[in-house]
Amino acid sequence: MMLSIEKYQNQFISYLQVYSKIKEPKNLYDPIDYILSLGGKRLRPVLTLMTADIFNSDYKEALNAALSIEVFHNFSLVHDDIMDDAPLRRGKQTVHEKWDINTGILSGDAMLIMAYQLFENYDAKTFQALAKLFSKTALEVCEGQQYDVDFEIRNDVTIDEYLIMIEYKTAVLVGAAMKMGAIVAHASKENQNNIYEFGRYLGIAFQLQDDYLDAFGDPKTFGKQVGGDIIENKKTYLYLKALEFLDDADKFELTNLFTSNPEDVVSKIKATKRFFIESGSAEATKTAIENYTNKAFKVLESLNISDDKKMILKDFGNLLMKRTV
Repeated sequence: MMLSIEKYQNQFISYLQVYSKIKEPKNLYDPIDYILSLGGKRLRPVLTLMTADIFNSDYKEALNAALSIEVFHNFSLVHDDIMDDAPLRRGKQTVHEKWDINTGILSGDAMLIMAYQLFENYDAKTFQALAKLFSKTALEVCEGQQYDVDFEIRNDVTIDEYLIMIEYKTAVLVGAAMKMGAIVAHASKENQNNIYEFGRYLGIAFQLQDDYLDAFGDPKTFGKQVGGDIIENKKTYLYLKALEFLDDADKFELTNLFTSNPEDVVSKIKATKRFFIESGSAEATKTAIENYTNKAFKVLESLNISDDKKMILKDFGNLLMKRTV
């Protein structure tokens, strides 16, 4: 019997609470507990549990792998927030703001090690498969973060480069979360690789949708500041597509908007969104989200599981793509 997403979330959270016993020294472990308790959607660990279930394992077997993914994800957020000098994460103070930068660096380092340590709960063969996948993915996440940093100062970023960046920075971790569930469940190599591809495509769609919601989301439900990417001059898919479609005069105006940091951010957001809509970029972004979601669904056909389980994965994909948060 498969659980609902909410039940996986709850099971994961109770497991996390047992794991987060306060240890000494407090200044190392308090920040770790703090970031892990801030919540978020717990999307990745839920995917790990769900995948183990889909391949006929008891999802509880996958709790350590799911926790590893979540600890790693949060480690990367702690260090990203330092790099971005971000004051808030999920509406609360970031670790380096609440403590200091040195604490953020050291507690982040400890989390990376803790993420590996969690694999020790598995037999040698499973441990090796999980650690191999984890190392490859963690390195790709670093590469994606570096591309992201590089793109900030470049004015010739292509759509293809942007897609590689979000694949490494976001999508590979979604794919890995699912493949880990499959590894724990001793699924066939073919099923492991296919579920990874499913997650990877879904992860790209998820990030493109994040770009879209950042500009066009509802401020009441979207977790971040709407227009945040525009204020920060982030060259998202929306922005790059708009440049591709606009004539020279408009292109010049949009690039100018994205080199400015005006006092009046409201008009800047308004003007940018108008370019996104009128150029056809907003529509093109929606199409791209749909295309990647469909690519993910196409992979399901080659998965060696029952149709009702394929439906569960499909429903999950559709749920993700209809989100407003």
